[in-house]
Amino acid sequence: MDLYSARVCLLEGTRALRRAAVATFALATIASLTWAFPVLSAEAQAGSAGADTWWKHAVVYEIYPRSFLDSNGDGVGDLNGITQRMGYLHDLGVDAIWIAPMYPSPQMDFGYDISDYEAVDPQYGTLADFDRLVAEGKKRDVRVVLDMVLNHTSDKSQWFIDSASSRTNPKHDWYVWNDGIPAGSAGVTALQKKYEHEGKVPPNNWVSIFGGSPWEWVAAVHQFYYHEFEKE
Repeated sequence: MDLYSARVCLLEGTRALRRAAVATFALATIASLTWAFPVLSAEAQAGSAGADTWWKHAVVYEIYPRSFLDSNGDGVGDLNGITQRMGYLHDLGVDAIWIAPMYPSPQMDFGYDISDYEAVDPQYGTLADFDRLVAEGKKRDVRVVLDMVLNHTSDKSQWFIDSASSRTNPKHDWYVWNDGIPAGSAGVTALQKKYEHEGKVPPNNWVSIFGGSPWEWVAAVHQFYYHEFEKE
């Protein structure tokens, strides 16, 4: 018997304890990810009349694909790895898996800098792989929840590229832009001065999550755009 099979057998007699432990971990994780906005897949929304409240009592297990299970030996966890362990997750007492961002991304912020919301990052697999994952989850009665990061995108997103191309572009106001203030304005700080362009500095002395000003200049539109996290 391999280690995986032995572990499943060992867990059979302690299902209630496992559910409590996984629930505690899941709730702690959810509380720490206040910037993420989980979106239910079509499969997760289907079900009985009480499906809209299933999450109130469900055991949710968060998965960061990259570090869960590598199915093809390339050193990176992937969607097929999750599919392969769906039975294991079911045996743990998991009602739903919450998959961290798996979309195409430059990976400047562990995938939370998304460049395309309608595809799967090639390192994790394909849309067909995702379809198989959802089908396996349905067979095992494990719902699938996707982590949608709608607060910001990567600067490689076509939305941002369009937004930064011109002030008249229809997507320009999809992001936060500011003309800045004159560099000689009263109260301008050294931090603001560091980001001076064309005689203008950021409108305030805010600091981004990763340090430095959250305002980045784009010459094409002669404005600063706001980024709470990495400038990319």
